[in-house]
Amino acid sequence: MLITDSTMTALHASLTGLQQRQRVTADNIANVQTPGFLAGRVDFESALQNEIASGETPVVGRSAMSRSLDPTRTDGNNVNLDTETVIATETGLRYQLSLNALDGKYALLRSALRTQ
Repeated sequence: MLITDSTMTALHASLTGLQQRQRVTADNIANVQTPGFLAGRVDFESALQNEIASGETPVVGRSAMSRSLDPTRTDGNNVNLDTETVIATETGLRYQLSLNALDGKYALLRSALRTQ
């Protein structure tokens, strides 16, 4: 038996998108000195927001990875370590918030199952 609802599906989609953003940000930081490397960016929020607003079931794993169009240094690299650090920190906080929300949903289910 599978117990899910639209909130749990949206949270799962969010966690998946945030996880991908964490990987891309780590890749950006690892390539901060690689000539010609363009920073990657992950956008899943707009697709998730549109799906929720239209009443569709959010699709887990739907995120768009693109390359940053920020100006490059003379070596063709546009990774900014300060920007990547802020993105990594914000992504980690959002991931933790989503986990806490999902944990709260599961706690409600556990409580409901115990009382029956």
